[in-house]
Amino acid sequence: MMRKAVLYIAMSLDGYIADENGGVDWLAGQDPGSPAEDSYARFIQGVDTVIMGWNTYRQVTAELSPGHWPYEKLQAYVLTHRQCPNRGGITFLSQEPGLLVRKLKEAPGKDIWICGGAALVRQVMDKGQIDRYHISIIPILLGKGLRLFDSRKDGTRLRLLEAGQNNGILELIYEKR
Repeated sequence: MMRKAVLYIAMSLDGYIADENGGVDWLAGQDPGSPAEDSYARFIQGVDTVIMGWNTYRQVTAELSPGHWPYEKLQAYVLTHRQCPNRGGITFLSQEPGLLVRKLKEAPGKDIWICGGAALVRQVMDKGQIDRYHISIIPILLGKGLRLFDSRKDGTRLRLLEAGQNNGILELIYEKR
């Protein structure tokens, strides 16, 4: 069975993955005191590879998890034009994302997490390489920011596999049909 490429990401109700300053401090449910169901723990058990762009990598290492690489159990690929030395499970590549995903799908392993950002997601979508969309809709309207999906030339048709909600966060899982 071939590995799947899975977009697992959160966005505002109006479709943004970051505010106009690139911030994500709004990624929370409607009641900050309420414990959130952890769909991430379930999701991460099914993947062994994570792919992200430079801006996402920088945000993870500088803002979200400084001093600790949260994906140490995964093989990570950071797509960038910067010259960076590979280190402990992190490979820096200057490669077209859709080609990387296609190559990884052909290798044995668990599913592949398309982590972000928006430009990388769009490039992988343009190559038809995202098999599953796991989108968490955060209960906020940002009005401006970094939009996840731009206008699509083709209509990517999806089939709903699962829907749920916890603390105002809507979790939707779709597959290509």
